[in-house]
Amino acid sequence: MGSTVLEGRTRWTRFAVVFALSLLIAAALLFGLAHGAIGASFAESGANFKTSASELRGTGFVQFGTIDRSADGAHPAARTGIVSASMDNFCQSALVPSLPLVGDVSVVIRAAGRDSVQASNLVVNISNLTGKATFQNIDVGIDASQLSKGPTGLGGAPGSFAQQADQVVLDNLQQTARRVMASTLVLNGLDLSIIAGRSECF
Repeated sequence: MGSTVLEGRTRWTRFAVVFALSLLIAAALLFGLAHGAIGASFAESGANFKTSASELRGTGFVQFGTIDRSADGAHPAARTGIVSASMDNFCQSALVPSLPLVGDVSVVIRAAGRDSVQASNLVVNISNLTGKATFQNIDVGIDASQLSKGPTGLGGAPGSFAQQADQVVLDNLQQTARRVMASTLVLNGLDLSIIAGRSECF
C-alpha cells in the first residue's frame, strides 16, 4: 500500500513539473508573438476558425483559388495574400468541441483598439468572408501564376483565375478560415481566453 501511494505521488510531481514547464513555454511564445519577435504560422488541422475586425487596411493584395489539404481531406479555399496589413478591434476564435469531461471549449484571442494587429506577408486560406471591400487599382481575371502585387512568391496554378490590387480596405470583416500564415504578426494588448462552451467572434 505504501509503495502504491509513493508511486502516485511521484506521478503527480512529474505531472506538475511538466505542466509548469508547458505553461512557461506557452507564455514565452505568446509574449514573443505579441511583441513581433516570432514569425507566425498557424494551422487548424481539419477545423475552421473565425476572425473579425472592425476594419482591415492592407497594401499589396492578391487572391486566388487553392486546395487546402489537412488531416480530414482536401478543401477548396480562397488564398488571400497581403504584403502589409493592420486591423482594428481584432478577434479570433477556435472551437474545440466535445472534450471529455468538459464539453465544448472556445479559445478566443482579442486585441482591442486601432491598429491592434499588424502583420507582414499575411496569407489566409478563407472559406467564407463578409464585409464591405474597397480596392484601389484592382486587376480582376489575371492569371494566378502572374501575380505581382502580393507577398513575394505567392501565386497559383497557371491559367487559373486571380485578382490583385494595390490597396484594400475591409470594413466589418468577418471571415472563416482554415489557415493563417505571416512572417510577422504583432498583437497589441493581447487578451487570450479559454472559455467553457461556445463563445466565438461571430
